[in-house]
Amino acid sequence: MAMKLQLHSVAGGGSVDVSEAAFGKEFNEPLVHQVVTAYLARRRSGTKAQKTRAQVRGGGAKPFRQKGTGRARAGTIRSPIWVGGGRTFAATPRKFAQKVNQKMYRGAMRALLSELVRQGRLNVVKEVSVDSPKTRKVVELLKSYELSNVLIVVEAFDEHLYLAARNLPNVDVLPVSALDPVSLLRRESVLMTVAAVRVLEEKLG
Repeated sequence: MAMKLQLHSVAGGGSVDVSEAAFGKEFNEPLVHQVVTAYLARRRSGTKAQKTRAQVRGGGAKPFRQKGTGRARAGTIRSPIWVGGGRTFAATPRKFAQKVNQKMYRGAMRALLSELVRQGRLNVVKEVSVDSPKTRKVVELLKSYELSNVLIVVEAFDEHLYLAARNLPNVDVLPVSALDPVSLLRRESVLMTVAAVRVLEEKLG
């Protein structure tokens, strides 16, 4: 089935037909939460590492004799209770990635896009482009659409648009191929071209 999305235009009027399977689904909060959590977990580097007493260099010889010194017996200067020694429970590199299959990921994307449509936060336009990499150009463009905190989604990477928007703190620019659940949630509004909508419709419909 098809549904209509109104085109956001300064002149007003117009609509575009889209697949209800991609933009008309119910919001599945548990699924969205699971996918977003997994996506954020995958970003964690997991490279923290510490050395155990076996990995710290040195300490092969007994530091002093067993008896007669009045001190507690010690077998190595690399003991965890000595300064410069190893850690008792040393941190090791680990992976935080959680398994999310394609069906779950697509379902979460459908739910998010559909909720943006219901809330009136998805703004579809024919095209978004600037003729030069000037921040002023993007500011004027967004002002004409009455948007400020926004994610701009285009069909393919546009160097002029990216360079013009990168200094704006509340504006992100992404090609539709790099779109992810976290990006959709980060901004108050989404400004998407018709061409990008068609790509998503093909992937999620």
